[in-house]
Amino acid sequence: MPASSVEPPASPALGATGLAVEELVQVIASLRSHCPWMAALTHASLVEYLVEESYELVEALETGSGMDVQGELGDVLLQVVLHAQLAQEACSFTFADVAAGLRAKMKRRNPHVFHADGSLRDNFPATEAEIVAAWHRIKREERAVGGPPSPFDGIPVALPALARAQKSLDRAARATQSGQGGRTGQGGRTGQGSQNSQGSPDGSAGQLDRAMEVGTEAELGDLLLGIVRIARAKGFDAERALRTAVRNFQQESTAAGPSET
Repeated sequence: MPASSVEPPASPALGATGLAVEELVQVIASLRSHCPWMAALTHASLVEYLVEESYELVEALETGSGMDVQGELGDVLLQVVLHAQLAQEACSFTFADVAAGLRAKMKRRNPHVFHADGSLRDNFPATEAEIVAAWHRIKREERAVGGPPSPFDGIPVALPALARAQKSLDRAARATQSGQGGRTGQGGRTGQGSQNSQGSPDGSAGQLDRAMEVGTEAELGDLLLGIVRIARAKGFDAERALRTAVRNFQQESTAAGPSET
């Protein structure tokens, strides 16, 4: 619970966006002070809501209207403000610290737009490829400060398996290109790399032919990783593809109604 329910006055210097954010932070602080349910929340108890709200936002982005997206963005923002409020009550950090840290990181990781002192450049000649390469290089340098980096640092273990597989393959490919890491280009227990014995550059040759021969979950895992490798090579998002297929299946099944026996 917060030590005090006194709300600081809003700063008259804030613009409309800043004022709205400050008032939101104050509302959450008041709820933490006066609502027993909100007061009982913890970082751990909020995790399930953060995951749920994140997926509802994804659903709105893929299938909803602008108002749907606005509402779901608000629900995700609520989770951010709540976690920051919990941290402030524990004298750890504040929402302002979160925003300031993000602002500094965005300036630091976009040197094609900002000078090292944070000021805006006069011109912006960088290509998209250069921008992406600089972003990942700076991320690697930041992670290296804490010790020898792994190309898979920062990939959440709680990601859905397909999404985690695709992100891991992306990281492994970038690490190989940059000379970081050793066997990062290999994936699966079979040791199959980015090019198999048939010479397929995306590792796809023979993958689907193995589907009916799968006899264990370990073999199924290797096969699924191979399918994700194919998706990545073709520029597809495996997680989104499966979400869409499941959504279509649900809609078609609902439209068809229960089967008669």
